[in-house]
Amino acid sequence: MSNKEGNTQQSKDFLELDGEVIESLPATTFKVKLDNGHEILAHLSGKMRMFNIRILPGDKVKIQMTPYDLTKGRITYRY
Repeated sequence: MSNKEGNTQQSKDFLELDGEVIESLPATTFKVKLDNGHEILAHLSGKMRMFNIRILPGDKVKIQMTPYDLTKGRITYRY
């Protein structure tokens, strides 16, 4: 959601972390090992699906996580 100035509220509500894809699961879901050692389940963001950006095990990715559930995330960027 954006306000009058065009700033999105979305970026403030998420933690952004880096990790490496370990395993590919069904339905564009991946098991990702974060740089701090934790493993989470992450799904592809809609923009990455729309532009057919492929993710393979071993890829370094940027993850957005909500502070309310630290076991799930959204893949927003592939390095």
